[in-house]
Amino acid sequence: MFTGLIEETGIIKSIIKSGDGVEITVTASRVLDNTSRGDSIAVNGACLTVTGLSDEWFSVFASKITCDLTTVGSMKQGDVVNLERALALGARMGGHIVQGHVDSVGTIEYIRKGEKGIDITVSLDEGSMRYVVPKGSVAVDGISLTVVSVDSRGFGLYLIPETIENTTLKRKKAGDTVNIETDILAKYVERLLEGKDNRQSPDDAKLKAKLMEEGFM
Repeated sequence: MFTGLIEETGIIKSIIKSGDGVEITVTASRVLDNTSRGDSIAVNGACLTVTGLSDEWFSVFASKITCDLTTVGSMKQGDVVNLERALALGARMGGHIVQGHVDSVGTIEYIRKGEKGIDITVSLDEGSMRYVVPKGSVAVDGISLTVVSVDSRGFGLYLIPETIENTTLKRKKAGDTVNIETDILAKYVERLLEGKDNRQSPDDAKLKAKLMEEGFM
């Protein structure tokens, strides 16, 4: 599990085809501290297992399905990527619950740079959009962000200087794709409200109506 608070950015040193997937080597520094083979590191929001490491880099293996369903499949040597180690027990939960399980690939449709921050609009498929709500949380390339606005086609974000400076989003442009992980809590709420055999108690119906009223469904 992760928080969506990026620890540092790394650079892809190499990508080598391995079986049905690829082995990716990333240069890094901070995320190497106390990291061992078998540990998890989120690379642009995709949870990957460390297969090798040195004092300056780590390697991970990405399966074919990971490559097909995330932007990992389009990564290339020299790309800058967001990095975060798995959450340690007892650490502060500064972002939100991020699993590193990418739901969809979104597309940046619009970027406007302001005096300090940046407005970004991301388009997303309808299936994932049902879990995105105003003032809710979403992970974009592994970054925990607050949703500013929502419409039928996607959602809007506002990036503060701290986020711009310490993540890869400052390098993005309209048309670029990004990994999207929606809030796991929304998925559990939806599942619970479906009820066993699609039956709902009066209390369930009231809760569902309230969630819809507040814009959570």
